[in-house]
Amino acid sequence: MDINDLRSLMTLAAFAAFVGIVWWAYAPSRRARFERDALLPFEEADAPNHGGARK
Repeated sequence: MDINDLRSLMTLAAFAAFVGIVWWAYAPSRRARFERDALLPFEEADAPNHGGARK
């Protein structure tokens, strides 16, 4: 096994990881969760702001 074989294997491993992440992100079973999570920045906090920032 020479360096070119190792480079080819690493390229294939990186491509497989990429395909796995894309499959995970776009799986239909996760769509509802991601749509719900996308609205988190727009929800109002129930507790008052104690972070020191003033309005």
